[in-house]
Amino acid sequence: MQDTFNDFEADLADLTKREWLTRLAGVAQAHGFFQPLGKRHFAAHVRRGSTLLVTFESIQGMRALTESAEPLGWQMVRDNDWSHLCLASDGDTWFRDPKVIGLFDHMIDDGFFDDFETILFYGAGPCGYAAAAFSVAAPGARVLAIQPQATLDPRVTEWDDRFVEMRRKNFTDRYGYAPDMLDACDAAFVIYDPAETLDAMHAALFTRPGVTKLRMRFMGDAIQRDLMAMGQLYSLLDAMAEDALTVESFARMHRARRSHPPYLRRLMAALDGQERTDMVEVMARNITSRMKAPRFQRRLAEIEAARTTPAED
Repeated sequence: MQDTFNDFEADLADLTKREWLTRLAGVAQAHGFFQPLGKRHFAAHVRRGSTLLVTFESIQGMRALTESAEPLGWQMVRDNDWSHLCLASDGDTWFRDPKVIGLFDHMIDDGFFDDFETILFYGAGPCGYAAAAFSVAAPGARVLAIQPQATLDPRVTEWDDRFVEMRRKNFTDRYGYAPDMLDACDAAFVIYDPAETLDAMHAALFTRPGVTKLRMRFMGDAIQRDLMAMGQLYSLLDAMAEDALTVESFARMHRARRSHPPYLRRLMAALDGQERTDMVEVMARNITSRMKAPRFQRRLAEIEAARTTPAED
């Protein structure tokens, strides 16, 4: 395996879904294992170093979020010599499938996780739910969940009307209620935008010892995408692996938002909605002084024009 690892490059972009899956499976089998888990899931493992990153991802997300259309963890395999286990779903399933549950039961019985010194679980949205829920299989792991749901059991979260089609799924059996499954972890981090009401309500259910909630106000409902665009997602995983992710270190990393146009546009829209024109002007002047930002330049011009236009009687 060591000899072939130098060839761990697999551009999976611009392939049909069947071709993509075949090539991904080939890479995983060459460096670890590939295991189909029914019609809608699979596991792909790359064995390398003593740090294991377990990611929960959708096929659609993998094919859309990176230029190479590969699992998120493969970059960490190349850069950090980590091992990686990708649990993949075809669509949003929350991984509530007996075959996925059976795989984790089997890995526990076989002592799969005992081979690694540091274990990280990661996911976003439905995959964030799964990262938290299945982390109990590896006591002492660290967990990063972005906008996770705690459960879709309507007896607990009937207020969440986004995923009503999932209410018939069983969220009460093994690996069911995600917040409870974090009791065995070393540390867990939940990232969300408090202005996204339903995300914030789910985040509130994760309030318990050992869980740190990291707020990203004005980042909206696609935080994983924005973190990747800002180049911060891998930095967060690095910090978590080093046991260096804290509220303070996160705040330092989060300064990258100051040059991230989607965040800046959402912030300006919020300030305009509150009619805080003076703050919008200060913000627009700062942004246009350090980066090309036509939208902010136009808004600044509108504010200046309104100031010089005589008021009508």
